Amino acid sequence: MSTVQDVSTAPVVAAVPKKAMALGPLASLIILALLIVTPLFVKNFIIFQMTMWLIYAIAVLALNILTGASGQFSLGQSAFYALGAYTSAILMEHVGVNYALTLPVAGLVCFIAGFLFGLPALRLSGVYLALATFALAVAMPQLLKLGVFEHWTGGVQGLVVTKPDAPEILASLGLKVSQDMWLYFFTLLVAIVIYIFSVNLLRSRSGRAMMAIRDNEIAASAMGVDVSLYKTLAFGVSAGITGVAGGLGAIAVQFVAPDGYTIQLAIALFLGMVVGGVGWLPGSLAGAAFIVFVPNIAEHVSKGLSGAVFGVILIIIIFLLPNGARQLAYGAQSLIGKLRKN
Repeated sequence: MSTVQDVSTAPVVAAVPKKAMALGPLASLIILALLIVTPLFVKNFIIFQMTMWLIYAIAVLALNILTGASGQFSLGQSAFYALGAYTSAILMEHVGVNYALTLPVAGLVCFIAGFLFGLPALRLSGVYLALATFALAVAMPQLLKLGVFEHWTGGVQGLVVTKPDAPEILASLGLKVSQDMWLYFFTLLVAIVIYIFSVNLLRSRSGRAMMAIRDNEIAASAMGVDVSLYKTLAFGVSAGITGVAGGLGAIAVQFVAPDGYTIQLAIALFLGMVVGGVGWLPGSLAGAAFIVFVPNIAEHVSKGLSGAVFGVILIIIIFLLPNGARQLAYGAQSLIGKLRKN
């Protein structure tokens, strides 16, 4: 049998280890229990911070699908985050759509935008793709300020979003749930659904094809993978999930404005992915926690030098954990395994 025949009859992509994408059942249940119980014992401000933590975790997870799974670097996620946020805000305030129903629409709009952006980006890779997405992130706030969109977006002044109340059925059952707590649990539910979807996506044929392109694009093409399709699909899926995160962010913050979605947000999401571990979906929680909580810690240490303190903390983490939270999780798992044997 010839070499060409061997390649043609080979499987498209070899399966990847399950631990590369998700935590074990016990660890997942422990984390889920903590996420459910913690808001019951903290103040509303902490609940709001935890809500933003989950929202950024969704956005970091979306970037992980694009960069960690398909190997495409992007510094433009803030543009899709902004597009999703404005889609939800406009539908809620101008059209009167229920906040929950705006999220699928925001995801669909961003999926289409990401897929279309991915088509011309097929000619780019590496730093050139990063520069193209960087340009998208820089341009988006300016586009949102254009007068032609001002009636819908509010222009420079932005748009105020009404915060949703808890469902009346909870009050009828005697459960007093604040707006912040209800939005937290709603965000947690959305995050769980997106996480399960993402894990199953990467375990599917499409996910294995994306990872094959990441590892070796030429070999993947030789094995029958449609490189163009899966690279644009990765862009679309990542943008769609980011759009849902943006919609949730608009609802939680109750306000959208162009200057809230600058390149700094894109860099923060990229930083969260690196800290959490590139290609490891559970690390999105750790990366998002770094984005939300470490700046507050740095400010408590020194208000005048908070940026410097943040930088020092980042350098220490990267030096000690070059592979991010994934390295810490695997190390703990290995240690527990050795203790059990002893």
